[in-house]
Amino acid sequence: MPWGLNVSLCIMALVAATATLARRHGVRLGPDTAPLALSALLLAAAFVRRASPWLAFFDLVALAGVLVLAVAATRGLRFRALGVGAYARSAAQTLVRTALGAPGLALLDIRWRELPAHGPLARLRAAGLGLLLAVPLLAVFGALFAAADTVFRDVVTTVFALDLGVAAGHVALAGALGSCTAGYLAAVLLPRRSAAATPATTVTLGIVPVGTALGLVNLLFLLFVVIQIRYLFGGADLVQETTGLTLAQYARSGFFELVCVSALTLPLLLVADWALRAEAPAGRATFRRLAGLTLLLLAVVMASALERMRLYVAEFGLSEIRLYATAFMGYLLVLFAWFATTVLRARRSRFAFGGALQGLAVLGALHVANPDALIARVNLDRAGRDAHFDGAYLASYLSADAVPLLLDRLPRLEASHRCRVAGGLLGRWAGASREDWRSWNWSRARARALVRARADELRAAPCAPITNR
Repeated sequence: MPWGLNVSLCIMALVAATATLARRHGVRLGPDTAPLALSALLLAAAFVRRASPWLAFFDLVALAGVLVLAVAATRGLRFRALGVGAYARSAAQTLVRTALGAPGLALLDIRWRELPAHGPLARLRAAGLGLLLAVPLLAVFGALFAAADTVFRDVVTTVFALDLGVAAGHVALAGALGSCTAGYLAAVLLPRRSAAATPATTVTLGIVPVGTALGLVNLLFLLFVVIQIRYLFGGADLVQETTGLTLAQYARSGFFELVCVSALTLPLLLVADWALRAEAPAGRATFRRLAGLTLLLLAVVMASALERMRLYVAEFGLSEIRLYATAFMGYLLVLFAWFATTVLRARRSRFAFGGALQGLAVLGALHVANPDALIARVNLDRAGRDAHFDGAYLASYLSADAVPLLLDRLPRLEASHRCRVAGGLLGRWAGASREDWRSWNWSRARARALVRARADELRAAPCAPITNR
């Protein structure tokens, strides 16, 4: 079932349950809890507005991060001052507590002997025991009655016509989600047990091994940068002569590898900084110089990656993976600048919060830009001069976010391109929806309405529609 209104309702219910339980039981929540709750609601609302699966995935990642921070915030911790290690510990603790779920709550937190012997809870336990005792009796007597009377058997069969496999799947899913919700609420609202004090240990490596490793990495980066300046910026003829590849093929062959290099450099520098936290000022100064050189060389590497992507898009057009990879590179550029401003200036505690905010800002910018519509716009602008234009990809694989633009640009396309786009839109959006109200999404509902309103025009294209996927 696609994500849509169901995610929004679940997150709204989780926030409401947390607020209600906290108020009812007098749990004091930290000052950062309210902004995080609002962030969770805004992220949940995004599942109703946009239909892009990639955006939904990144929204889910951001939502998980917000819920992790909420556990720390409800304890009164100010997450603006938490470091990367504290974020990681909070995520691990929240994951463990959520995974333990209802069994962990029942075994670790509930003191069964202290439960009241009388009152509503006692009556509920008694009713549950009665229901448990009645199940086998009802099964035995019901089977005998059904065997004795055909009419009774038909009535029972009609009323209780259940697909046991489907019912068991629904029960298992609801039970797993309910258990995880119970574990998360326990992590948010129940007091933590005080751990026995353990002596603090400080593990450091020293500037010599760290500096040696970082210096060798810098040499490798420098070698790559020298080669890039010669080949990538030397023109298509040099690339063709040396590698046997066209410039676009050469650009395609290395972009994602350079994205991985850029992404791995940040944890490398963070670990190196952590390993030198007890180092003398002279050693710290040496590390800052080496790390600064790493960032300068990495800037050239990232510029090479972005240039590769520009060349590749100019030749083959834009796609989801190319767009999101480029957005990720842009985020890394900002993040490395923030690293230089904070960590390299002895302000490490500010890095994690600023990096998280920058990530949310990039995600928000993607929502405003509407990635699937942007992909469609770039490729449609190239349609007349692009030998690789793929109208079927735009109509059949991009989400509903691209449909209004495709319909608007359809009359301007060449006949062959118009045929593919029209067929894809009809095959995907003209038929009856298999979704129910829980999966309702504004973009998908609008796409179906627009395609159905222009169905006759789309069917007039000189080709047969593509069958429903």
